[in-house]
Amino acid sequence: MGLKHVLVLPFPAQGHVNPLMHLSHKLVQHGFKVTFVNSDFNHKRVVSAIKDEKGNNLEGSNLELVSIPDGLGPEEDRNESGSLLLAIMRTMPSALENLIRDINSMDGGSNRITSIVCDTYLSWALEVGQKLGIKGAAMIPSSAAIVALVNNFPKLIEEGIMDSDGFPLRKGKYQLSQEMPNVDIDCLPWSCIGDLHVQKITYHYLTKTVKWSSLANWWLSNTTNELEHGALSLFPNILPIGPFLKESTEESRSLGQFWEEDFSSLNWLNQQPPSSVIYVAFGSIAIFDPSQFKELALGLELTNRPFLWVVREDSDNGNGNTNHKYPDEFQGTKGKIVKWAPQQIVLKHPAIACFISHCGWNSTMEGVSNGVPFLCWPYFADQLLDKTYICDVWKVGLGFDKDEKGIISRWEIKKKVEELLGDEDIKGRSKKMKDMVMNNIAKDGNSTHNFNKFVEWLNE
Repeated sequence: MGLKHVLVLPFPAQGHVNPLMHLSHKLVQHGFKVTFVNSDFNHKRVVSAIKDEKGNNLEGSNLELVSIPDGLGPEEDRNESGSLLLAIMRTMPSALENLIRDINSMDGGSNRITSIVCDTYLSWALEVGQKLGIKGAAMIPSSAAIVALVNNFPKLIEEGIMDSDGFPLRKGKYQLSQEMPNVDIDCLPWSCIGDLHVQKITYHYLTKTVKWSSLANWWLSNTTNELEHGALSLFPNILPIGPFLKESTEESRSLGQFWEEDFSSLNWLNQQPPSSVIYVAFGSIAIFDPSQFKELALGLELTNRPFLWVVREDSDNGNGNTNHKYPDEFQGTKGKIVKWAPQQIVLKHPAIACFISHCGWNSTMEGVSNGVPFLCWPYFADQLLDKTYICDVWKVGLGFDKDEKGIISRWEIKKKVEELLGDEDIKGRSKKMKDMVMNNIAKDGNSTHNFNKFVEWLNE
């Protein structure tokens, strides 16, 4: 028998691939062989973004990228979460089972999968593992607060906050426990995903993940006790092993990106004064309509500060008719615009002053771990809850207010940038939080200790 062999399965979206890829790297460093299973569609993107001739076999032979179908056709929209979830359930469980059987029968079984680590959103994989006699763990790609929320659906129904399809029954706020923040009922993560039909599909899919996830021996999370004490005490099974950060020596491309990272942004940052640059990035899914895009461009210009702005090729929903039409009066001379940035390295750069963010959990953890204050612009799903933590619980950022047309105006952007960068208390809290969070991944830190316990279990 060779190395212990872990199969890692992320939900097919960039924000899920990132944390599971980070975990895979750590497992390889600890002497495991890892087979990382993307969807066919995303596998192609990842391999092309690496620009690696071999493409699918990295870090020696101990991290292998393979793929299975997600059930959608090549032209179908993967951001349409309702049809993606239905297609996944039709296709992926049997495809995963076949993949594992194939791997286990190779070389006389010397390369057998010994454990599965799956995304909590694909926790049906634990059932597949159980059927094949393979132990399993679940990795949470969002905050621990989201897991606490999903596992408390019965309580929310009982208290009349939502019905049995997840639709809100009243306005106002709810609180899961005394140690958790008060959150707007309007911000239930699934209730801002697509139309009512998609919301219902998403909600019922989440309820199933609770049942499947109960098969996990371990729940791993990119968080720390200081950041989410309330959620972790409500759900003590969760093992915090965050923050997930690249080694400070790594300036190489991040494996698992869907787009090629533009490293020219680092040379540009080197030429900017310390704490001067506004970093603007909205993750892998957010899209902008033309009028909001215009206000953002003119707002950045109005700040009269240097900015680094990530504008994905598809962030206008691929309409072609807007195709990021920058307004005529936008000069952009103080800024640099890239299609995709090496975000962890960018946020670590001393030139960065603040982060205008969609508040996805990976971005939230990366910003907090680098002591960067936030301007919060959540788009959908768990990002609204993450904003509550950033602004109301940790107090390391500010939100934007929309005008009567539902637009964040250029003047609002200028005003909030000035307010944030003039607030010494927020800056002080951000630095303090960075130190507190980073202590967890020191040699004798809590997250390091938790991760080592998990490694022992994998080796059993």
